[in-house]
Amino acid sequence: MSSQTVAIATTSGLLDVVRADGLVHARGVPYATAERFGAPEPVLTPDEPRDATRRGPACPQNPAGLESVLGPIASVLEQSEDCLVLSVVAPEDAEGLPVMVWLHGGAYVTGGGEAPKYDGDALAREGVVVVSVTSRIGIFGYLPPEGGGVDNLGLLDQLEALRWVASNIVAFGGDPLNVTAFGQSAGGDAVLALLATDDGPGLFRRGIVQSAPLGLREGRGPMTRAMRAVVGERLSGAVDPTTRDVLDAQLAAVQAAATFGNLSGLPFAPIAGLPPFSAEPGSFGRIAKDVDLLIGNAAQDASPFVALDPRGARLGRLGPIGHRIRAAIVRRLTEQIFGIDRVVARWREAGGTVATYRFSWAPRGSELGACHCIELPALFGDAWAGAPLLAGETVPDALAAEIRGAWVAFARDGVRGLPSQMLTFG
Repeated sequence: MSSQTVAIATTSGLLDVVRADGLVHARGVPYATAERFGAPEPVLTPDEPRDATRRGPACPQNPAGLESVLGPIASVLEQSEDCLVLSVVAPEDAEGLPVMVWLHGGAYVTGGGEAPKYDGDALAREGVVVVSVTSRIGIFGYLPPEGGGVDNLGLLDQLEALRWVASNIVAFGGDPLNVTAFGQSAGGDAVLALLATDDGPGLFRRGIVQSAPLGLREGRGPMTRAMRAVVGERLSGAVDPTTRDVLDAQLAAVQAAATFGNLSGLPFAPIAGLPPFSAEPGSFGRIAKDVDLLIGNAAQDASPFVALDPRGARLGRLGPIGHRIRAAIVRRLTEQIFGIDRVVARWREAGGTVATYRFSWAPRGSELGACHCIELPALFGDAWAGAPLLAGETVPDALAAEIRGAWVAFARDGVRGLPSQMLTFG
């Protein structure tokens, strides 16, 4: 496969990008810069030559709890607090194509948009421009010490990335007026949070929400206050704390959250009521009419979390009765945490147009079933080969083509471009 390096002019500089196999790749492009716990500032260096041929970093993070299910994600990347980067993949000679902006999952504490498992090549070949965003996560993005920083920095970062798209995506053949934000798990939650900001709805016109932990978004105030108190105690006496010091404070905050039941499964997240997240979760009145929504989940979304819990592991050793009990717990928690009915109802009540999906395909050899993240190999392709959740299988080509086609059709034409307002895969 031959490749060549070409230059593309952007507000972040004159980018050296790779053109190969019918696609153009720009990697590790800085869209903003920020001090620790400080607001992002856009990178405006249009005349500066910049190498955009290598992957950028992920935000510093502790080891991922789901790596035993997903395989490595961000652990293959460099980690740096200077992590406000994005990647773009587009068809060669693209012009006026729909744009899909990917917000990765990881419970707002792990992951990174530069990870190979999030390469958008398979989607781009369907006729879209794909942008993958890395923003601050964990304590760096969502819980600065009291009086020592700005809240909701991760959301502010994502807004800056969307502004970069608005200013620069034409250079890659994308249409800045036809942008879809899509994300899975915490990334799907972030799509809804961005719609609750003042600027977000003007920066994208469609949203895809995949397996977002919607049931963990309310009643978080006491947990957040307890976590912030612990962070303050851990960092108040530190002089010029290192990145490791901050991550250790994050671990202490997670331990403080553990007493808050299921909410502790999402200890960090955008904090409603604090800028720029001014509206309460589920308040869609001012934006639903202007933004098409596609939302859904996997049939057994909760199964990895039950399996990794020691209590779930013990049930698995009880034979058929234990498996039936565990399956019932998975069904209940999937609906409780990842269920979409309330959001769909509120969206429609607000006059919005919404379609739903359910992904139910599962590898025959997997005890996890159609689990959390199971649709990602279908969307993103080859880099997921060998991931433990696939149990040695691959997603059938026809199924992968079906879900990618639906996502791209939605990005192009919204709900009216879909074959049905209730999609099922598998």
